[in-house]
Order: sequence, then C-alpha cells, then structure tokens
Amino acid sequence: MIHRLPIWIILGSVLLALNAGFINSVALLSFANNAVSHVTGTATIAADALVRGHWQTLANTGLIVICFLLGAIISGAIVGNEALRMGRRYGVALLLESILLALAWYGFRQGAFYAELCASAACGLQNAMVATYSGSVIRTTHLTGIVSDIGSTLGNFFAGRGLLKTQLKLQSAILFAFLGGAAVGSVVFQYWHYHAVLLSSLWVLFVAGVYVIYSQKNRYSAQ
Repeated sequence: MIHRLPIWIILGSVLLALNAGFINSVALLSFANNAVSHVTGTATIAADALVRGHWQTLANTGLIVICFLLGAIISGAIVGNEALRMGRRYGVALLLESILLALAWYGFRQGAFYAELCASAACGLQNAMVATYSGSVIRTTHLTGIVSDIGSTLGNFFAGRGLLKTQLKLQSAILFAFLGGAAVGSVVFQYWHYHAVLLSSLWVLFVAGVYVIYSQKNRYSAQ
C-alpha cells in the first residue's frame, strides 16, 4: 500500500511505461506482427499453434515467451531484491536493455526474426526490474495488472473504504504513459519505420543516465 511516492519512482515508471508502449506498438506493426511487451496473448497463440500443429508459429511464439523469461532472469540476477530502492543496479539493467533494443533495431532492418526476440528480452528485463514498492506491485510493460489495480482501488473507494490517492496516481500515470507511448510508436513507425526501435534504445539509455545521475546526487547529499 503506497502512502508516499518518491519522485524518482513515478518518473521512472512513467518513462519506462512510455518506452514499453512504444516498442510494443512498433513490434505489432512489424513484419511478424507479434507483441513483445507481454506474453499472455503470445502464449495463447503458441498453445493454439500446438493444437493445430502449426510448428513454425509455435516455435516463433514460444521463443518470444522464452526470451521474455530470460530477460526477467537477467534482471533478477543484476538488480537482486524485487523491492524498489535507490542505489540498486537499475542503471546496469537499463544499459543492457538499451543494447538489446539496439540489436533489435538492427535485426528489424534486416528482416531477421531475432529482432523480436531481442525486443522481448528487453521488455522482460524491464518488467522484472520494476517490481514492488511499499507492498504494491509496479509493472511497466503491460496493463493487465495496472487496470486491475485501478479497478480494485476504485471499488474500495465506492464501498466506502477510502481512496488511496497516491497509489491511484501512480497506476493512472503508468496506464496513460503506456497508451501514449503506443500512440507515439504508431506515428513514428509510419515515418521512420524500423528506425523507431533505435529511438526506443536511445530513450532507455537516456533513462539509465538520468537514474545514475540522480542516484549519485542522492548518495552524495546523504553523506
């Protein structure tokens, strides 16, 4: 339950949700038309392909899910504990995500399927990196949990149990940031095509730089 929200958490969540919406939009518009920022729909397609015996589709979608998982594993190894705290190695994780997106950009331009795998791994890494704060789960690459949490928060309010304003503010910010990123991704893809993925890579690199600078400044001010 969130009662107080540090600015670095809401800012980081919004910037990363923007990126997730952006890259997922570009991936959906790509040659393979697969989502990469979440695995629910992709896993469903894989299950359907298994039943129908569409082995190529099963291999492709299965690999996307596996790469999302691998990204999450790498994130856990780098960042460690799921609880959000200033000073953890988020900068290293974001740098690796930026590199994965740069590889995806190169692959998309070549029409190579590994591009979607790199993008999926990047999203898995990002989603696992941002986990919990004050008991509340924070995810930035998909909206299922966020929309559910907003509904639960509003349901409690309508039932007369009070309104968790800070929690609702964070959830709503992530929701609109993801939607905004998806809309921008669609527009940018129309004009820049796969160069949009490079923009996503640079955006994550920018977020990594902001975090490192803010973290160092916060550490020195505490001394």
